Amino acid sequence: MHAFDVLGDPVRRRIMELLSSGERSAGQIAEVVAAEFGISQPTASGHLRVLRENGFATVRSEGTRRLYAVEPAPLQEVDQWLDGFRQFWSGPLDALATELARGKRRGSKRSRSSQPNSSDEGDSQ
Repeated sequence: MHAFDVLGDPVRRRIMELLSSGERSAGQIAEVVAAEFGISQPTASGHLRVLRENGFATVRSEGTRRLYAVEPAPLQEVDQWLDGFRQFWSGPLDALATELARGKRRGSKRSRSSQPNSSDEGDSQ
């Protein structure tokens, strides 16, 4: 299955988001996606299986619990594929960052020039 087929499903994307913050048990994952998507525990388990079988997640047993974690390799492949398209947003984002920095510098200069001098404050009394 192609990476975008795996990640094209909103439940699997949400599971990956949950796993991005660290290892989680199958029960924790199922609870969240059941509440958010209205799916059953067996359906959530099916999504976990798809992620595991396609290399996006790893699983380990700890007693009776199955703990899932992100496997970064397939995500790196997606990132490499996206490299060919970064030109469409990197340039505009860099330009935006430059304009924001200019605006902050201008704002900083204005706020400094509009602040009263401490000597002026004493004269006004």
